[in-house]
Amino acid sequence: MNDRTRVLAAVGLTVLLFLGVQLGSLALVEPFDESGRQAVENPQNPTNSILYVGVMLVATGLMLAAFKYDLDSLIRLLLVGVSVMISWYVFAELVPPLVSPVASEGVASGLAIAASLAVGAALLLYPEWYVIDGAGVLMGAGAAALFGISFGLLPALLLLSVLAVYDAISVYGTEHMLDLAEGVMDLKIPVVFVVPTTLSYSYLAAGSTEDVLENDGGQPPEAPASDADDAADTPASETADSSSDAFERDALFIGLGDAVIPTVLVASAASFLEVETLAVPLLAVNLPALGALVGTIVGLLILMRMVLEGRAHAGLPLLNGGAIAGYLLGALASGLSIATAIGL
Repeated sequence: MNDRTRVLAAVGLTVLLFLGVQLGSLALVEPFDESGRQAVENPQNPTNSILYVGVMLVATGLMLAAFKYDLDSLIRLLLVGVSVMISWYVFAELVPPLVSPVASEGVASGLAIAASLAVGAALLLYPEWYVIDGAGVLMGAGAAALFGISFGLLPALLLLSVLAVYDAISVYGTEHMLDLAEGVMDLKIPVVFVVPTTLSYSYLAAGSTEDVLENDGGQPPEAPASDADDAADTPASETADSSSDAFERDALFIGLGDAVIPTVLVASAASFLEVETLAVPLLAVNLPALGALVGTIVGLLILMRMVLEGRAHAGLPLLNGGAIAGYLLGALASGLSIATAIGL
């Protein structure tokens, strides 16, 4: 298999990971809603988006400070703890229906707790790429569904728009997202999807950031990055902006947030729009939600093409833009007015 074929296969796997997050969130919308998992009292309040962005900025600042003062282990334990919590939310909805014919409610709850703790243990003890990706899909689906039922249509659209602008500024302007990427890559936690292009690739063996990122300032978790064992010894001018080098990479990296944030709109559309539901087994999906899903995938494919040309790119402008465009087209196709579609 030549280099181009390997990388294109990895792009296909990336699409499948995104679909896992999106379809998983749609499957969780109704169970989470019925269980009262909504995180805010009034999901239609646009200030919810401002509050979330503010919390995210504070969290980013704290993480950068933690990396500066060598508190990496604390950040890793904290994020693994968040992984366990979100995994429990998911398993608490999925396990009881599976075991209810043969087990009591207490046993089902115990199994859900055990499964979520197993996710945390796997991340701490053996964070290979397939462990990271499996936990990432689980976390991403759960987080997107939780935010989707907590953000009405207007707050969700505002959230996606603001974060797309912020992502562009943080990657192309201040570049602090690149610094954050260098820190989180070393932690080996599910904040990125790791997509190998070779069967022999090992994320554990890759070592530190210097082993998995090119020496061009690093690739952010919002965009795929390359893996080059000798990159640290290669001048930036020889690695950056080279499409031939891009097809020789051993793995692609793309941030989990790039899958979660546009999927918030997918889940919100499925939760709050009163339009006909499509006949898809186990999924609460309507045409606007499907449009947002397809639009995200289109944005992802464009993003991957750009990144394979040899440099880092902000993911959310394309991904969120695709989700919003697809959502609006789906809403119009469902007979909704623009005002109704944007939650006015």
